[in-house]
Amino acid sequence: MATKMQMAELELVDKGTPNSQMVAVLNKPFDISVHYAQIPEPNDDEIRIRIKWVGICGSDLEAFRGNRAPEFITTPARLGHEVAGIVDKVGKNVLGIKAGDRVTCRYVWGAYAQYIVCKPFNVKVMPKDFPMEAVSLIEVLPGIIHAAEIGKIDQTKNVLIMGQGVSGLIMTQVVKLYSPKNLVVTDLYDKKLELSKEYGATHTYKMPKENIPTMEVVGKDFPDGFDVVIPCLLEGNGMIDAIDCCSMGGRIVMYGCIGMCTKPIDFFKVHRKRIDIYSTEPKRDIDMRNYFEKGINMVLDGLVNTSQLVTHKIPLCRIDEAFSIRNNPDDETIHVLIDCEK
Repeated sequence: MATKMQMAELELVDKGTPNSQMVAVLNKPFDISVHYAQIPEPNDDEIRIRIKWVGICGSDLEAFRGNRAPEFITTPARLGHEVAGIVDKVGKNVLGIKAGDRVTCRYVWGAYAQYIVCKPFNVKVMPKDFPMEAVSLIEVLPGIIHAAEIGKIDQTKNVLIMGQGVSGLIMTQVVKLYSPKNLVVTDLYDKKLELSKEYGATHTYKMPKENIPTMEVVGKDFPDGFDVVIPCLLEGNGMIDAIDCCSMGGRIVMYGCIGMCTKPIDFFKVHRKRIDIYSTEPKRDIDMRNYFEKGINMVLDGLVNTSQLVTHKIPLCRIDEAFSIRNNPDDETIHVLIDCEK
């Protein structure tokens, strides 16, 4: 269930037009800029959210780079879905949710803006004293928790998480709660590997550079591969590496590597190794809501840290700068937040 604010329905206006808001539009790959549009009105069964923070997700970055298939997104487009905001208007048929509630959102799109309209299904109310900067990353938790559960992780499993970006670091925190025999992570940057140790990784490996086969780095310690491989990388080609890392009878949970694959995948190797491959999005709406609630409780109970990952806060009016930072990360870059009130 996506938000009402899709690009096809968006009518841009001049700056200074009454009742207008800033919105970011992806004009074409590597070209995102701020425009102005009318503030939307919620229908009777909708709510309107005044947005404070939106994170730049890997899926936003893939769209920015032009690597998302046309059936998923075309340009010009509206991006942004990791939302922290405050309900400011409620349709007359909506019960329970009220103006002033702090909320996190899921399955919204076009949230690099000052306001969005969505259904109650898309939001969960947060405690009033919970820090807003820590709210947007809660959006990734339903898929991450689902990934850990379908991986059937327990004390007998060696688990590999490929990549310790934003989602990878949260994945490490969640998977640790499932008590794997060994929790192995890889990344390009020392800072992220240090955090992963703090979050429960038993083994960390720095990849010398991109496109180096992972087993060349970890294979000496884990020559038989891993029972569960969870790629948290953007590029689809990472699936080739994930297959090589999987043990006989193991399973791959595709949290990442859902971008375009430009190299052939050896499906005979998948067959020969008896590998199971799973996607991570819950199949039923009610499952997503249950995982959403479970993820929020993990954060509120102090089991998952989302605030420690924020490294950059950039105003919406400079969203092009924010995407440049996210597209060219260094050792200090983890989570980039857009401040939609500036």
